[in-house]
Amino acid sequence: MNDQVANWQDWLKALPLYLLPHHGISRLVYRLSRWETRHKDPVARWFIRRYGLDMSEAVESDPSRYASFNDLFTRALKPGARPLDPAPDTLISPADSRVSQLGRIRDGQLIQAKGHAYSATALLGGDADLAAPFADGHFITLYLSPRDYHRIHMPWNGSLRESVYVPGRLFSVAPFTVKTVPGLFARNERLACLFETDFGPMAMVLVGAINVASIETVWAGEVTPRSPRTPCRWDHRDNPPTLARGEEMGRFNLGSTVILLLPEQVSGWLPALAPGQAVRMGQALARR
Repeated sequence: MNDQVANWQDWLKALPLYLLPHHGISRLVYRLSRWETRHKDPVARWFIRRYGLDMSEAVESDPSRYASFNDLFTRALKPGARPLDPAPDTLISPADSRVSQLGRIRDGQLIQAKGHAYSATALLGGDADLAAPFADGHFITLYLSPRDYHRIHMPWNGSLRESVYVPGRLFSVAPFTVKTVPGLFARNERLACLFETDFGPMAMVLVGAINVASIETVWAGEVTPRSPRTPCRWDHRDNPPTLARGEEMGRFNLGSTVILLLPEQVSGWLPALAPGQAVRMGQALARR
């Protein structure tokens, strides 16, 4: 069976999500994941076993030493645990993740899954001018599962030009919802970060999901949750944060999805990449 096509089990799991209070559940998870208590230790040990976390990579390998579950989830890795691809002309993966989809953006449309597409304009909050440089460019969607390292890093050197908060639902972004919920990534709450690079504009979109308690950036701190949930846009051009290839740019406090948009002049994704493939932060994705 084509694993990009939804089956009846996918629909059965996805349909109840329409009825759930996404933000209410996520705010509860926000509070619980930050509760500083020793009572979190059994849950942390279960989580490590259940998802196969490699704690030997972490700066602090003992789960009981983390003050909260969120501290464990956003753990720092030891220096050298994620070496950057040595070729100086490669754009690297911003996160440990699995490739959900990748390819060309055709007439402003991105593929979500077989039978589902959505527009770059919708993804970037409805602003056609922001989306225009990517109209015939390239995209890759990277899904971060619970076992993954959840800090997000720069694929290439860039200066932040604008960032846009787009309110929305918080559907799960697991594979079964990607295949069943139309326009999923343009419906969920998200933060779009527009960078200027030496090859032109680059967009990194951090997509929220149910149980994703917050999204943070290194320049603004915690961006979500927000109250009220209204669209926000920040112009950073007067004093732009400048980040180097491989430098941390943000993190998910409980995981989700990163969508990377590149302009047409970049040569495209490496031929070996395919949907379903696991990648690690620092691994080559494309050539400059």
